[in-house]
Amino acid sequence: MLFEQLLNGITVGSTYALIAVGYTLIFGVLGMINMAHGQIFIFAALTAIVTMSAFGWPLLPAFFVSVACAAVLGALLEAVAFRPLRKKDVPHLAPLISTIGFATILDDAMIKLFGADSRFVPGKLGGSFSVGGVDVRTVDLAILVAALGLMALLHLWIQKTPFGKAIRATSESPETAAILGIPTDRVILATVVLASGLGGVAGLLLGLSYGAVAPSMGVGLGFKGLAVLVLGGLGSLPGAMLGGLLLGVVEVLAVAYGSSTYRDAIAFLMIILVFLVRPQGLFGETPVQR
Repeated sequence: MLFEQLLNGITVGSTYALIAVGYTLIFGVLGMINMAHGQIFIFAALTAIVTMSAFGWPLLPAFFVSVACAAVLGALLEAVAFRPLRKKDVPHLAPLISTIGFATILDDAMIKLFGADSRFVPGKLGGSFSVGGVDVRTVDLAILVAALGLMALLHLWIQKTPFGKAIRATSESPETAAILGIPTDRVILATVVLASGLGGVAGLLLGLSYGAVAPSMGVGLGFKGLAVLVLGGLGSLPGAMLGGLLLGVVEVLAVAYGSSTYRDAIAFLMIILVFLVRPQGLFGETPVQR
């Protein structure tokens, strides 16, 4: 029973981690919080589901549709909500407010295009198998492998490739990176597009796990990803990954051995306790005292 709950928690947590990685990439490079991230990946997931239903496409092409849709929305977000404000002397909260406005527009667009009801995911991965006497759903294993694999590839790409180094240089100092010849505008655009595309994967994976996707899911899941961002440490990719897994396990155990009513409350209480012990998050850097 415990092993089954831990596996469920890791599966849910891996999708939270994918969501939080999107927040982390944008915050690490721009120093801004994207409050439209949840709506972007739910919009993309719904687009993929509608495409599957309309054309009878299998699951794999639907992932490409979800990623492409999320990437396009991410590029649009960068063009209208980040870039104009980045080049002007505006109040610190202005980009945050602009992304909230973008999220509101997407919320209304989803209801107009897809309706307010849940959309069931066609072509689900059925079946299960036994591990040590515990039944494991095939879809849970697929979600876990896909999420962890993507996060591992992203980490290697950021650390080892020239473009990954350009992202890290831009996150350290956009001005210095520009002096060194790095096209910071293109790097920032690519980062937002990449973060949104990962969200498109996370949205469809969540749809497979829950069996359906609804427009209203974007707000709650976006806040979960934001909580993981702060829990793991602002701007830390390893922190986002491990923080998401930790939050998923705590949530599932809270439901299994407590009450589903307090699922979110217990998870966020854990985050508050972590902040009391380590305010900068699990992997955040300790502020230098001056």
